[in-house]
Amino acid sequence: MASESLSDRELTLLEQIEHDPDVTQASLAAQLGVAVGTVNWHIKRLVSKGYVKVKRAQRRKLRYIITPEGLAFRALLTVDYIESSMRLYRRTRQRVRDLLGQIRQAGYDQVVIDGDGDIADICRLTCLEQGVRVFDGHENAAAVHLPVLEVAGTRVFLHLDPRGE
Repeated sequence: MASESLSDRELTLLEQIEHDPDVTQASLAAQLGVAVGTVNWHIKRLVSKGYVKVKRAQRRKLRYIITPEGLAFRALLTVDYIESSMRLYRRTRQRVRDLLGQIRQAGYDQVVIDGDGDIADICRLTCLEQGVRVFDGHENAAAVHLPVLEVAGTRVFLHLDPRGE
């Protein structure tokens, strides 16, 4: 969760609380891979904005309730997340199409994709759509002399001559 934006963190917490109102801050922290203090800070923030209410369920147990305002906020965050994801998807596809144009100008119709995850999957999809054969980085030793699309986070880089010649 460390690389997520504040709204992504809030969305994740609201989804977890909605799924299980009796969830503890410790279990939220474990699920999200952050410190309990971070979860506590976010929950206090959500409470102060009126998105979540805290009720005492038992002597030492709390129950979190998402308010109608919290549900509306979660819906807004969800739409923002989807729009942001689609922008990234479209930007990545356009970047890969541009790079494939350079690859074709250099006389290639095959490429190695070095990386994994969603961005690499978008690269593969775009290559297949454009009729460019894809080799995974470890798939074929003959692919060593092919151009490489390197996936680094959400960015894609082209190495036309991976041997440095």
